[in-house]
Amino acid sequence: MRATIVQTSGGAAVHRPRPRPHAERVLVCLSYCGGGTAPFRQWANVLPDDVELALICYPGREARFGTPFARVWTDLRDDVVRAVRGLTGRPYILFGHSMGSWVAFETVAELERLGVAPPEALVVSGGVAPHRRREVPAEAVPRSDDSAEALVRWMRDLGQVSPAIAAEPELVKIAVDLLRADLAVSESYRFVPGSRVSVPLRVLYGTEDVAPFADVERHWRPLTDGAFQAVELPGGHFYTPEVWSRLPEWCTLPVPGAAAR
Repeated sequence: MRATIVQTSGGAAVHRPRPRPHAERVLVCLSYCGGGTAPFRQWANVLPDDVELALICYPGREARFGTPFARVWTDLRDDVVRAVRGLTGRPYILFGHSMGSWVAFETVAELERLGVAPPEALVVSGGVAPHRRREVPAEAVPRSDDSAEALVRWMRDLGQVSPAIAAEPELVKIAVDLLRADLAVSESYRFVPGSRVSVPLRVLYGTEDVAPFADVERHWRPLTDGAFQAVELPGGHFYTPEVWSRLPEWCTLPVPGAAAR
């Protein structure tokens, strides 16, 4: 089946690269700061047939290019909550990378507060525990008021801008505007002490990531009442290309100790 993009009643867009309406489960993915759905689309080719891939498109990019960026954290979280609520008819796993890890955590907490079916598991990747985000070194994450040159350099160093985009000034400007907007939203995030979820939680992180992942279990474990697992994988913030391509396996495997649903 051809890829589909579904616009929810709240305006959020869900991209399905390989629709599988009869799949038993759905893997729902949330992107990183300045990112879209493209880095996750190939995952549809490695997922088992009983899992459908659903990618949440944040405002201001791709299918929602004409939609204004979210201005504050709660706007982005509520946008994602609206999108995910439309996917809760089947069991689902929620995955978020980097900034997406905090969005995913806060989305699950909000869904549970609203009495909406939470995911069967939460998988976060490349993100320090929400209450430790201000401890991330300055060189690891730029500021929204940094110069365009500094933001481009950071994206290039991280591998977040392809050579094709880097060669096109207009595309570079779009990438910078997108990153700057997401950084501003991220900077407005305030973790509420005591926030936690009830679902199984798996934390993935790279051995060479510059973010502070020491004692990752001590910091992430208290944020869930469910089963917990921390997994160290080869590579930096985006791992190695091979590891990134196989992340869906870590998303769909049961968290050890999780009760069957």
